[in-house]
Amino acid sequence: MAIKPSSNSSFLFLLLLLHFYLGKSQLQLNYYSNSCPKAEEIIKQQVTELYNQHGNTAISWVRNLFHDCTVNSCDASLLLATVHGVVSEQTSVRSFGMRNFKYVNTIKAAVEKECPLTVSCADIVALSARDGIAMLGGPNIEMKSGRRDSKESYANVVEEFIPNHNDSISLVLSRFQAIGVDVEATVALLGAHSVGRVHCMNLVHRLYPTVDPTLDPTHATYLKRRCPTPNPDPKAVQYVRNDLKTPMIIDNNYYKNILQHKGLLTVDEELATDPRTSPYVKKMAADNGYFNEQFSRAVQLLSENNPLIGDQGEIRKDCRYVNAN
Repeated sequence: MAIKPSSNSSFLFLLLLLHFYLGKSQLQLNYYSNSCPKAEEIIKQQVTELYNQHGNTAISWVRNLFHDCTVNSCDASLLLATVHGVVSEQTSVRSFGMRNFKYVNTIKAAVEKECPLTVSCADIVALSARDGIAMLGGPNIEMKSGRRDSKESYANVVEEFIPNHNDSISLVLSRFQAIGVDVEATVALLGAHSVGRVHCMNLVHRLYPTVDPTLDPTHATYLKRRCPTPNPDPKAVQYVRNDLKTPMIIDNNYYKNILQHKGLLTVDEELATDPRTSPYVKKMAADNGYFNEQFSRAVQLLSENNPLIGDQGEIRKDCRYVNAN
């Protein structure tokens, strides 16, 4: 027998929906055009300078967006440090391998110098990701702003929101659909795997004690050279690049690779073979323009997930700490 939802639960659901749509509607392009006209220019300048000094920062900005926006809201909760009773989301196993958080502080300091307590850390996460994607040869994305910063960390629920590297494609799709990212956009979003690298810790289960039969044998041999032991040291520099041809360019080579069974992670292989996702994979592998279009749409959907707006949250002075009352 179906259970009729209570009026209270229905009301709460409507409130959540209202918050979601109001949040999306109140984000806007060039949000700081009056309050801090140079904000986006300063962020872009900082992203460019950091990229020229440390190319991998651009990949970090993309990953920051994913990890921040997937957990509850695009609210910079990811950036909070462990201090004064706050446990940082960066301590989660899902944050393994993330780095360059100190350079977010560099960007924030430059913006604060121009416009104190005006530009949110959440918008810096979003806008630096936009600029980082462009630096990596990806599409130019129209990124809205107007987010505010969370006053709390969600470290205790990170693993409920962010899929593991080797979770099933069904779980990955359900997690993204729960925050408004459809199947086609999820396939595009995973195209971010075309840049960066994977620690051996996250792929040795596909190599030892026996090689995963879905892996291309020649590629598996290469992977075993890169990851020669089934128990890699998590602190050691033991990585494999996601894409050997264009490792620092966001493009559709990722899809070509996984169609050849050269994906590093379980989800890469399942993405290429699951009937719900494989048609999109094939289309993106064949058409980089289509991939760019869908990747742009996916990043916009993700970046607009449940933002704090209006008088919610705060504008942090330092992205690592909640403002003193």
